[in-house]
Amino acid sequence: MTGGTGVVGRSLAGRSALVTGGASGIGAACARALAARGAEVVVADVDRDGAEALATELGGRSWVVDLLDTRALDDLTLDVDILVNNAGVQRVSPLEEFPPEEFRRLVQLMLEVPFLLVRAALPAMYERGFGRVVNVSSVHGLRASPFKGAYVAAKHGLEGLSKVTALEGGPRGVTSNCVNPGYVRTPLVERQLADQAAAHGVPETEVLSSIMLAESAIKRLVEPEEVAELVAWLAEPAAAMVTGASYTMDGGWSAR
Repeated sequence: MTGGTGVVGRSLAGRSALVTGGASGIGAACARALAARGAEVVVADVDRDGAEALATELGGRSWVVDLLDTRALDDLTLDVDILVNNAGVQRVSPLEEFPPEEFRRLVQLMLEVPFLLVRAALPAMYERGFGRVVNVSSVHGLRASPFKGAYVAAKHGLEGLSKVTALEGGPRGVTSNCVNPGYVRTPLVERQLADQAAAHGVPETEVLSSIMLAESAIKRLVEPEEVAELVAWLAEPAAAMVTGASYTMDGGWSAR
């Protein structure tokens, strides 16, 4: 990762990386961290303006794509060295009120889509004998919280998919790992405040302290750049023996 001066080397020079949900939040931070290490980054997002602007900033490429159109991904071929599965959404609702279509949408985006992209990327990775799959999971891939049935189910599934990828890919030079942050300072988290307040019956001003950070020993949100540094390290040659793992970055939440 970075040294004391904050300067990063060119450890990923000559490598290509694809980051989904790359136009903002954790995805944008990951794209910048990978580009800073020399990787050519493809910013994949449904947000055309955001993806193209960031790709221009980084000297990379944009892929404007609606990942929920999964049929279009069935025959996809990806020629990248590094795949960062980051795209995600959230829905806060009790199970008995959870709209079935929303449940399907979340599982599709955060479990089926990563499978399709891994499937598309592995052949080229195997041919080169090098590949890095980094799945941006969540502490909710390891722990459950009420009112997040689809998100928790999808992230738990992603953990299993990541481990299978690690077992199949290991002998052929491909690693696969999950990064498991707690609540990150992103628009996705900010949009949850009102929904969490309604679901738990507390004022919106109390959600951060009494709900989101209640189990954390460090009482602050994770910064996107902190997640990105871990993602970038897992993509580096130094992490060649790290695979099938889940790296928590949750301020101590899962230590309980």
